[in-house]
Amino acid sequence: MKSFPDSLSDRYRRFKFRHFTPNAAHYERLATQGQDPQTMIISCSDSRVDPETIFSAMPGELFVLRNIANLVPPYETGGNFHGVSSAIEFAILNLNLRHLIVIGHSGCGGIKAAWDEKAAVQTEAHFVSRWMSMLDEARLEVQRNHPDASPEFKQRALEQEGVMQSLKNLRTFPFVREREEKGLLQLHGAHFDIATGMLTVYDNETKKFQSL
Repeated sequence: MKSFPDSLSDRYRRFKFRHFTPNAAHYERLATQGQDPQTMIISCSDSRVDPETIFSAMPGELFVLRNIANLVPPYETGGNFHGVSSAIEFAILNLNLRHLIVIGHSGCGGIKAAWDEKAAVQTEAHFVSRWMSMLDEARLEVQRNHPDASPEFKQRALEQEGVMQSLKNLRTFPFVREREEKGLLQLHGAHFDIATGMLTVYDNETKKFQSL
């Protein structure tokens, strides 16, 4: 298997010896009893932001969906393939989760592409730009509200607005809205700063992101 990266082969063996073997009983329970997470996390695909690491989670504790800029599209049934929507549908209706958290992060490349599509190398299909168009309105709002702010400020502001937009879009899913209204599901927004390790959580009362 010469084509498989040596570094990953070594890391797998380390995982098997240091993590899997000491927790073999836990993995056996997961294999035989299935998963029963209480929390779903929608996070960015960015390699620097790993929800399981941030929350020190063991396998089976978090149901994680990752995509560019942690975005959730509005509920709709047209088209053919709905990767994000199908993950949400499965998690909410089959796993009976109690919490659904959307986490944005600092220095998000998708958000940079929302400001300037040249920030990301793209094909003629412009997959990234089309995906990030979900934040066109939010981008304009940040620009209107903070016309003289620094690029860094606007970047973070749009990162946070992206989280809020995803929460808004989640509530367009009938089964999400119904469970939230019945108190069976709680939606949360958060933002992770890579440089400082600071996690801020959206406070519904103050309408601001507050550090834990």
